[in-house]
Amino acid sequence: MAVTTQDSELLVQFRNPATKESAYTSIIRKYQEKLYWHVRRMVIEHEDANDVLQNVFIRVWNALENFREDAQLYTWLYRIATNESLTFLEQQKKRSSVPLGDVESGLENKIKADKDFDASKLEWKLQLAIQQLPEKQRIVFGLRYYDEMPYEQMAKVLETSEGALKASYHHAVKKIEDYILNH
Repeated sequence: MAVTTQDSELLVQFRNPATKESAYTSIIRKYQEKLYWHVRRMVIEHEDANDVLQNVFIRVWNALENFREDAQLYTWLYRIATNESLTFLEQQKKRSSVPLGDVESGLENKIKADKDFDASKLEWKLQLAIQQLPEKQRIVFGLRYYDEMPYEQMAKVLETSEGALKASYHHAVKKIEDYILNH
């Protein structure tokens, strides 16, 4: 079994013109799936997630050379993916010129329109419950519940305090429990 190349080695390779492209490809391979699911939970649709992810990797290509390594590469990539997803959602809101609440209920309708949707299954109720959360709680819940990201790392990704994140997660869990129990 091949040993995974450490991020620091990949960054050194990226900065070398002879190995730049292969290092970039290795970074994409290493993080693509995790970032895809992070983005997908925010924007819901597969096609939208792919578009956002493509923008993420373009930004990474353009900015990676200046990455100062004062955060882990993983944290930095998640921050870019989160910001690109929020930008995408904001553009959706502006394009449709409806309040964000309506965009969010539109996301709920996208979940319900999925061909595999079954309201009696807990996984679908969970997805609907997550869509009821305010944007920040939705992001925090996704990072903690699905990505199992530690609060310390989340604080770096979202540029906020661990205490605020713990409170957001706690409120999100409570709202999700209430939704699942009452729907």
